[in-house]
Amino acid sequence: MKRMLLILSFFVWAMETPAYAKIITQTAPYQHQGIKHTGYLAYDDAFQGKRPGVLVVHEWWGLNEYARYRAEKLAGIGYVAFALDMYGEGKVTQNPKEASEWSKQITANARQWQQRARAGLDVLMKDPRADHNRIVAIGYCFGGSTVQQLAYSGAPVKAVVSFHGSLLLPEGSQAGQTMAKMLICHGAADPFIPLNAVQDYISGMKESGLDWQLIIYSGAKHSFTNPGADRAGMEGVGYNKSADERSWRHMEQFFDELLGMN
Repeated sequence: MKRMLLILSFFVWAMETPAYAKIITQTAPYQHQGIKHTGYLAYDDAFQGKRPGVLVVHEWWGLNEYARYRAEKLAGIGYVAFALDMYGEGKVTQNPKEASEWSKQITANARQWQQRARAGLDVLMKDPRADHNRIVAIGYCFGGSTVQQLAYSGAPVKAVVSFHGSLLLPEGSQAGQTMAKMLICHGAADPFIPLNAVQDYISGMKESGLDWQLIIYSGAKHSFTNPGADRAGMEGVGYNKSADERSWRHMEQFFDELLGMN
């Protein structure tokens, strides 16, 4: 009898104890204009049903560990996150000159730039776990500029967040086709974007009629969210823990408002 009670007690405990959450990650190959790309998908298997999706766009280094880390962090708070591969062929570098050359090959043609980003977005949109009505995008440096271009292309994203990316204004009819709300997280000590460029951006966005926010973090240099930024040995580039944590919280608040995560 005691043995039976013990078995029943264990069964009840097992039924009432929630399963441990597990972040599932996997590579996701896709093609665009004959080029092979390999993205990185992350989600938490404890969440059931469809959930909001976040497209993650890497820095000019390529789809490296940092971009994958951000995708996993998003998965941990309930999103389906897909880190796309803007360069293709598994191209990743730690050489600033090489990274600059690769990024310029993309940004030199705005239409190609947008199409590369849309190809990654299409992968996320096709994922059965992602709620197609609640898709957003975030990007870092080159990736921050990329998600702005994605928004201006008229992509079906509710919001984009740029972390230390360039400050891009919509051109021509782009403002009219932009569906995304925008959050721009910028470092006050970023030497690559002078104060007059910030002022021009604010003036241009005021005229655009778009829903946008610009948050400037004191003392933050370029690439302020990346703990490994200082290793690049580049003037004006460096990690800022306070700005990193604050900008992430600002992103979460922004998405909570738009996506109803809470």
